[in-house]
Amino acid sequence: MQIVSIAGLGVVAAILSITLRKDKPEMAMLLGVGAGAILLIAFLSMVSPVMDFLKDLAARANLQSEHLALLFKVVGVAYIAEFASQVCKDAGEGAIASKIEMGGKLVILVLCLPIMGSLFELIVGMLP
Repeated sequence: MQIVSIAGLGVVAAILSITLRKDKPEMAMLLGVGAGAILLIAFLSMVSPVMDFLKDLAARANLQSEHLALLFKVVGVAYIAEFASQVCKDAGEGAIASKIEMGGKLVILVLCLPIMGSLFELIVGMLP
């Protein structure tokens, strides 16, 4: 049960962070960032089977590999932006966090432009 060790690490880090926050708030923030990074890396090990499954589905559906790669990029951008935003919120920088979230959304929009163009061409091709 990998989730038990991951959850345990998260709870221990949270308790340590609360304890440190009184005397050394900067150390509590660094502990939170470090624990978050370790937890993120632990979860990344679970991504490989999902990617393999999606690749198999894409092959069965004759989906272009570029579209699948784009999907992985979009998910990666979303996770990175969310992680960075949460770190900023934990540091008390809500304004910076919201800018990171907006930037992530814009990057995702730009990444999706080729698919939106392909979809538009498909729709136009179906019209009489």
